[in-house]
Amino acid sequence: MSKAAELANLIGNINAGGGGVGRNLIINGAMNVSQRGTSFADVSNDTYTLDRFNRRESNDGAVTITQDSSAPSGFANSLKVDVTTADSSIGSSQFEAIEHIIEAQNLQTLAFGTSDAKNFTVSFYVKSNKTGTYALNVIQEDNSSKQATLNYTIDSADTWERKSLTFTGDTSGVINDDNGNGFKILIWLAAGSDFTSGSATATFQSYSNAQAAAQHGVNLLDSTSNEWFITGLQLEVGQNATTFEHEPFERTLLKCQRYYQRWQANTAYDGVCTGAMYSDTFWLGDYRLSPEMRAEPTFSANGTFKVNASGGDMNASNLGLNRATPQTIQIECDTTDSDRIGQAGLLRAGADSDAYCEFISEL
Repeated sequence: MSKAAELANLIGNINAGGGGVGRNLIINGAMNVSQRGTSFADVSNDTYTLDRFNRRESNDGAVTITQDSSAPSGFANSLKVDVTTADSSIGSSQFEAIEHIIEAQNLQTLAFGTSDAKNFTVSFYVKSNKTGTYALNVIQEDNSSKQATLNYTIDSADTWERKSLTFTGDTSGVINDDNGNGFKILIWLAAGSDFTSGSATATFQSYSNAQAAAQHGVNLLDSTSNEWFITGLQLEVGQNATTFEHEPFERTLLKCQRYYQRWQANTAYDGVCTGAMYSDTFWLGDYRLSPEMRAEPTFSANGTFKVNASGGDMNASNLGLNRATPQTIQIECDTTDSDRIGQAGLLRAGADSDAYCEFISEL
């Protein structure tokens, strides 16, 4: 083999899971980015907390999810689940889980649906006072809904442990090359018998509730003394867990902003974007999204806003979306003064320095 061929082969092996840049298909696995805030008390089902991680639940308990500074060596942050209201007896259809969704086009390296389908490994650091057997479930929704579930065990209470789970590549389940859901990864914290009675397997099979949390044996919700932490979540091609791929904060933030962007006032009267008065009491302006988002985003605004035109400030209300592309959103609002048609105007925060706008294109 020539030196060039040897080098090409080495690079290929590295990129296939031996330590190459970009091998981790999880975004924000080190839990460093949390644009929405750092503490989320009893948020509802399917609500995002730290970037790219959302709570899935149906139970009678309550938890607070935080970005926490408790972390293993080499990490600054973790995602913490703290039980604030106990549910000591989980019903058969009840559950608690943390979910991470990977965009389908980011999974093409796995070659699912072909004879070259690749195995992949999920690894992470975990800590809890609640020892026992937990389940991690990977759901592939494209074409035919399939899943694989494996278990890990927390052996020592209140001790960081690294876990590694290897799944078998699926030669029949094609993952579409698009911007929709690719993998849903569910890390189960509590599960009723409807979800636990199946058998854990690394091989993808047709979806059934019974296999979703197969052999999960822990009810994290059974006491308000319970807490659970995770960080260093990594999904990579291959059968071995490599060292976690750290990356600069700015790079992770850019990846997260494909799905969620937030304009936040730093002080009172910070400007959002410029526009113009299209009638005496109606303002319209363009906000440039950077980076480009996954799909046309939705929009919401919180706090007080004003439009500043040549005649001074006007109160702004009913902020909403006029139209959107993944690159630009057009914001509209009503204003209080008349006789302003045609004037240029700056949409800005009012005296409320906590005002913010959200642009959402989550999976």
